[in-house]
Amino acid sequence: MVRIDVNADIAETGIDIDAALMPYISSANIACGFHAGSPLQMAAAVRLCLQHKVAIGAHPSYRDREGFGRRPQRSSAAEIYQLMQDQLAALDAIAQAQQARLHHVKPHGALYNEAAVTPEVANVIAAAVRDFDSGLCLVGLANSQLIRSGDAIGLRTLAEGFADRHYTDDGMLVPRTQEDALVETASEAIDQAMEMVLKRQVRTCSGAILGIEVQTLCLHGDGPHAVVFAQALWEALTGHGIQISAEQT
Repeated sequence: MVRIDVNADIAETGIDIDAALMPYISSANIACGFHAGSPLQMAAAVRLCLQHKVAIGAHPSYRDREGFGRRPQRSSAAEIYQLMQDQLAALDAIAQAQQARLHHVKPHGALYNEAAVTPEVANVIAAAVRDFDSGLCLVGLANSQLIRSGDAIGLRTLAEGFADRHYTDDGMLVPRTQEDALVETASEAIDQAMEMVLKRQVRTCSGAILGIEVQTLCLHGDGPHAVVFAQALWEALTGHGIQISAEQT
């Protein structure tokens, strides 16, 4: 049987949206307070994950609430290492208070995008995750530097594909500053996801076909169509006999 993890970013908007997403995902990336979220939101998100048996992940970012973590920052390796450690510790403490444990780490926004292409950023993120808990999975863009850096130091990695974002010809995500960055319809999101899962390829915005192997699919929890896309994707995947479940630790 074909298996795929479906993840969503949560604790970024409201508890109602997070709760509505839960039946259709197998892992969640919880904002750790630097770009969104609060201790109360993080605790509520952990409770939802426990209730729905959804794997709990940290979603650390640059300290940039005003820009939602999507603005590049000039940060040293030491600063990136520390912001990773601080956010992982914050969510881990909240999870432990509910007898839960973290499963994975997925950087957010500008930090994620920089780690995809910049070895120095990817290496320090991977080191921070390993030093915090070497049993955690590191989630990064498929075929990216972050996956290579995680693999190189012995972390378990999960290569990620996006159902709701368009791709460039070099396998990166189309920047949000461009009009064609987002997938706007559920049917297109489903087609893109199914192509990645079943055919191991993705069509770029220019029409080129790129090879891609993914272990997890992302739907952005802050998107206007998040719940509609999540339900439609769940129905499409399960309708094709594809099992939706998180990677097992």
